[in-house]
Amino acid sequence: MQIVATAAWSIPKTVANRFATEGSSLTRYASVFGRVEVNSTFYRRHRTSTFARWAESVPDSFRFSLKFPKEITHTRLMKDIAQPLETFLSDISALGNKRGPLVCQLPPSLVFDLKVFDTAFHVIRSMDDGPIAIEPRHKSWRCNEALDLMESYSIDRAYADPVLVWQPEDFADAPRYMRLHGKPRIYYSSYTERDIKSFLSLLAPGGWCVFDNTASGAATENALTMLGPHRKP
Repeated sequence: MQIVATAAWSIPKTVANRFATEGSSLTRYASVFGRVEVNSTFYRRHRTSTFARWAESVPDSFRFSLKFPKEITHTRLMKDIAQPLETFLSDISALGNKRGPLVCQLPPSLVFDLKVFDTAFHVIRSMDDGPIAIEPRHKSWRCNEALDLMESYSIDRAYADPVLVWQPEDFADAPRYMRLHGKPRIYYSSYTERDIKSFLSLLAPGGWCVFDNTASGAATENALTMLGPHRKP
């Protein structure tokens, strides 16, 4: 069964009746969804105690995916990343077995450079062997060298909508991580039921589908549509 989640755990008033009425926002979110993507780790560092509190707020089966800090992806541009990566991994270790994939979202200007990313991926894999999904945003990544490098380090390429790099037909194997940002207005636009069915058919069994069109509240509504009235999280 595919996994449905949103970026962060806000609950719009329009669908509040679908969730538990008591507890924190995270606890209420976890009464319906079994996964969430944490975007705030991209923008700032959280205390280890914060991750521990989050882990205690959700069921044992719940999992968090987390974005790499922007210091790694956008400031350092994936160069000399050992120190901030070590700090990040140490901070999130409090999640324990509730930690899911790490998400590496790259800036649109960052071209594929075999030497840079071979070094970066080597550093990452020397510190962490968990699942990782990468979302590059420059078309130079649409090449065999990039695909071979990601495969050699067991790093999944995320399918993103709107499409910037890989079209659905570019995936020989169904994507295991999907990030849906909203279209035509990124972060705001809602998807139609037809869109949602199409995304669901593309996703690998057990893969993550994360709705990131959170600015208008559409993410939660769309995720509930994909989850369906009879599916468990």
